[in-house]
Amino acid sequence: MKILVPIAKVPDTTSRIAFIDNNTKFNPDGVTFIMNPTDEWYAVVRAIELKEKQGGEVVVIHVGLADSDSVIRKALALGADRAIRVDADPTDAYFVAAQIAAQAKEGAFDLIITGKETIDYNSFEVGGMIAELLDWPAVAQVSKLEIENGVATLKREVEGGTETVEVKLPMVVGAEKDMAIARIPNMKGIMSAKGKPVAVVPATDDVKLTVIANYALPDKAKQIKYISPDNVGELVRLLHEEAKVI
Repeated sequence: MKILVPIAKVPDTTSRIAFIDNNTKFNPDGVTFIMNPTDEWYAVVRAIELKEKQGGEVVVIHVGLADSDSVIRKALALGADRAIRVDADPTDAYFVAAQIAAQAKEGAFDLIITGKETIDYNSFEVGGMIAELLDWPAVAQVSKLEIENGVATLKREVEGGTETVEVKLPMVVGAEKDMAIARIPNMKGIMSAKGKPVAVVPATDDVKLTVIANYALPDKAKQIKYISPDNVGELVRLLHEEAKVI
C-alpha cells in the first residue's frame, strides 16, 4: 500500500507574528517554523503505523521552497520512506491541493492522509480539494483508521455519538486527535533521514483562486475586572453601563 501524506510548514505558536508591505504580507523574520502539528502527530504517524503493520511505502509531500528542508527531514526521521517537494511558494489552498493531486496521480497512491487543518490559516480546505481533483471519496475529522483488504474503516465523533464509515480505497482521510500516538524521532531515525531521497519537482501550474487583501492581528484582550460576590450592585452597574449587555 502506498500512502501519501501532505505536510505543511507553519509558524510555531510561540513566535511573534507581524506583517509587512502595508499588512499584505506575512513577515517571516525571526519566526520559528515547524511541521504542522496535525500533519505530524496524526497523519504522518498513522501512515507509518499502517506501513509497519501491513507493509508498503509512506511518502510525504510538501509544497514549499528550499527553506522547508528541516520540516521534510523531520517527517523522514519519524519513519517516512521518501519525500517530494514541489518547488513553489504555497500562497493559495487550491494551488497547494492541485500540486498534491498531480503528484498523487503520477505516483498511483492508494491512500492520502492529511492533518485536520493547518494552525496558521485554519482553512480546512486542502484535503477536500485534493479529493475533488482526484475524484476520490473523502472523510474528514477521522479519529480512528484501519485498513483491511483494500477497505478503510473510519470512526469520527459526530453530534451525539460516534460514526463508523467503510470506504474502498483509494480515498482521502482528514486526521485529527486520537488517530495516532505522537512520536519523537530517535537518533537512528534522524541519522537515516539524512540519506533518504527528497525529489524536488516543479509546480504543474500557477493557478491561484484567492488573493490576500490584508492581514490584521486580533484585538488585544480587554482588562478583566474582578467584582466581589458580595457586591452584586456594582456587578449590575458594570454590566449595564460598561459592558452594555443588560
